[in-house]
Formats: sequence, C-alpha cells, structure tokens
Amino acid sequence: MHILPTQRQAGVCLHLTSLPSPYGIGELGSGARNFVDKMVEMQLSVWQFLPIGPTAYGDSPYQPLSTFAGNEMLIDIGDLINMRLLATDEVTELTTLPERYVDYGALIPIKNRLLSLAASRFKDAADDALKTDFDGFLSRNNAKWLHDYAVFRILKTRHGERPWSEWKPEYVHCEPAALHDLEETAAEQIEYIKIIQFLFFRQWWMLRDYAHANRISLFGDMPICIALDSSDAWANREILRIDKDGKPDSVAGVPPDYFSKDGQLWGNPLYDWDNHATNGYEWWVARLRATAELADLVRIDHFRGFESFWSVPAGSDTARNGAWEPGPGDAIFDAMRNALGTLPIVAEDLGVITPEVEALRDRHQIPGMVVLQFDVCDADFSLGDVPENCVCYTGTHDNDTTLGWFRGSLDDIRSADEIEATQKAVLELTGGKPETVAMDLVVSALATDARIAIAPMQDYLGLGSESRINTPGTPSNNWRWRLELSQLSHHLCDNVASIVTASGRELQNDRHRPHR
Repeated sequence: MHILPTQRQAGVCLHLTSLPSPYGIGELGSGARNFVDKMVEMQLSVWQFLPIGPTAYGDSPYQPLSTFAGNEMLIDIGDLINMRLLATDEVTELTTLPERYVDYGALIPIKNRLLSLAASRFKDAADDALKTDFDGFLSRNNAKWLHDYAVFRILKTRHGERPWSEWKPEYVHCEPAALHDLEETAAEQIEYIKIIQFLFFRQWWMLRDYAHANRISLFGDMPICIALDSSDAWANREILRIDKDGKPDSVAGVPPDYFSKDGQLWGNPLYDWDNHATNGYEWWVARLRATAELADLVRIDHFRGFESFWSVPAGSDTARNGAWEPGPGDAIFDAMRNALGTLPIVAEDLGVITPEVEALRDRHQIPGMVVLQFDVCDADFSLGDVPENCVCYTGTHDNDTTLGWFRGSLDDIRSADEIEATQKAVLELTGGKPETVAMDLVVSALATDARIAIAPMQDYLGLGSESRINTPGTPSNNWRWRLELSQLSHHLCDNVASIVTASGRELQNDRHRPHR
C-alpha cells in the first residue's frame, strides 16, 4: 500500500528555526500557526521540516543530543508568557537578537536561563489539568527516554558540555551508585528538564492539531545515524559499535560525491546491526513510533545505509578510505511493519544508489525522492520520467538555492563550463528565463506526476546563495537563515497559489491524509 496521497499535492520545506519571531529563532507558537495560515493562502498542503531534536556543536539538526527529545530552543516564549511562567519584562533580552539569522551563541544561554525560570514556576502556576497532562507525559516517556535524557543533560553541563566519553569514569560507565547520588542531589534540575520537554511537546501537539485542522500534513525528517555525543549513545551503547569508554571502531560517512571530492566524514558511530536483530529492532521501532506521532510522513535521511553503509576507520581525516558494509536490509522494515503497520516513510535515496538499494525500497513500497537540481543535466532526463510514487524537489536543505545554483556560487565545485551547461539545461527544461529561474523550476516540479512536489521556501521567494541554509562538509555558519515576515506578502501568496492551482495541486477539502 502506497502511503503518499492519492491526489497530487504541493509543499514547502522550511525548518522551524527559520520561522519569523521576535525572540531570535523560529518557534512553535503563533509564528508557526501564522505560517500554516500562509500555506493555506498559497494552496500548499505539505510542510516539510528538518529534524527537531536538541542540537549541540555546530547547531546541526542532524547531530541531535537525543533522537527522542525536542529542541528546547523552539519552545514559544509567547506561550510561556500566556501561561504566566514568564513575564514580558523578563524576555526583553531575546528581543534584541537578530531577526534575519539565528545567533546561536547569543540565543542559547539566554533562552536556557528563561526556560529554567519557567520550569521552576510550573508547579505553582500550572492548573490541575496541565499538571495531569504533565503526569501523563511522564508516565508515557520517563522509562523510555526522558529520564536518561535529563540525567545526560545534567552531566553534560557539569562536565563543561564536553562529550560523554570525556566525563568522569563513573559517569562514562554509568556506575549505579554514582547515578543514584546524582539523581538525589540534582533532583530539582532533572525535574526542570522534564518540564521543559513537556512544554515542547505540548506546543508541538497544538501545532500539529492546528495544521491538521487547516488540511496541512506535517512531513518530518529522521537522520539514519545518531550522534555519539547523545543520550541515546550514552544510555544505549549496546546498539552501537563502540567500546565501554565510548570509542568507535569506525564511523559513518559517504564516499566522494557531488557535494565533496573527499566524501563526507560525518563521524557518527555505526550501528551494531546484529544486536538490533536479536531484539527485533525494538529501538528502531520505538524511534519510528515516536516520530510518526509528531508527523504524518517521515523522510529517513541516507536510506541507502539500510542496504549498505560507508564505514570509515575511526581517526581518518577524510571519508576517502572507507568501505561498504552490509546493512540490515529487509529485516528492519519487516520488524517495523509488524509492530506499527503501514510505514509512513519516504526514502532519501540520493547519491550512490545501486539496484540493490532500489530493490529494497521498492519491495517495501517506500517512496523515493527526485531532485531536479541533480537530474536536470542528465541528457536522458525529462519531467515525464518522474514517477508517481515519489516526492519531487527543486532542491533540498543540502543544496544551494535554485537561483544560487543556477548562477554558480563562489565556492562552487563545478567548473565554469559545467555551470554554463547547467544553465543551458535548466532553461531548456523549464522553457523559462534566467531572471525567473527559481519559480520556473518550481513550476516544473509541480508539473510532474509525483504525488508530492516540494520546494524550499527560498525558491518560492527567488533568493540567492546568501539564503542557503546548509553547505555540506562545512562546520560553521549553517542553519542560520531566517524568513522575514514581510516576505510572506499577499502578492507572494497569490502568485504561489496561482501556479499551484494551475498545476492541479491545490488544497482539497476531502483529500487523503497519509497513514499514521
């Protein structure tokens, strides 16, 4: 059974951090609901966002401190003021932060202090219904991931935010006596972290309900790998190929490709797939279940790693010297389907894709991806080649914006001749002009048979490389771009709505919602 909608739909990729807000970063409250309203104006019915876990070094959503926890920085400050957990005059420092980009270095300490203050007031300010909701949140999650995450965050802070492999040995090795003492001496701080997580998920559920009420589907993103410096790795090290001190034998990456001549050395620990097989992939079942409760569809990043993955010896300087090793294959999807039913998965099947990877995807009827920026220069490619059971993109969060890609940015690995060939191919494919290339490629994606066609918000706005959100292989200055409220003008919304309607992908009152 295919999980994509029966009617063709149009969507937008915009990460939550990029939303407009007065508090230095996109948030889950009024700014997110306003964006849903704008999507309705634009006749867009799918909102794709990046992973929403708590970030650490490099601020990457693909290296979260937990695969189950929510990013506390996304909690809406206005909602906390309405709940009387914070006062307006207490948050003025946040209003001095930039609105056009996220300044994580300035934002994080200010917002963490405010969130701790709000959590300290929760028991006195919350009414009985809210306290009951919090108790229910604890009962559903405490034993699964929440308590481990709270303890992990306390220990990480006490060790100067260093990776857990560099903590005191009794904490590296999770000695019961040491953890028991910590749970007693830091009980209040541990409770605060749990309250903050509750506030995040409460706001997420409200956003999810608002989106569904407006016929908008939420499309999440799940990195295949987890970070070594995460509560998942610290508390569940048996699922990874690491030793008792947290040291990996090999790490994840990809071989040289379009984005990097040396490949990409991610550094994530590799899974011990034999261990997962012995317990029926229960950790993965829990992971997908938790993500599917938040979103209608889930893109699994680097899907090909389930068939085979690029293993790089620990300590390598680049990913060049890696080798392919076999992944779990059919077994993991069989286990997840047996536990969860229909899988709401979209495969990120880009890069070096073999017939074996395609066969694995197709056996489980998992939709794939088509990215026009990658395919447009293929002499044999046409828009009619795009299959129904896929999601078609102009570009992804890892690509330059369409305008920047078309023009050729300063750090472009393509030669001048390659850029010129790209420009010629794009204009032939779209039948458009250089000055309207971004929207012309959006129109091309919408014209395909793909059940869902998505463009990054930057492409709807026709923005250049200065608005790129991520450049793979670079350690800094990513994930910072933000949308300005003034850019969501009625003129823009009307223009997008007209091309979506012309493509036959407008919002439908009785449209099929993806299975959950």
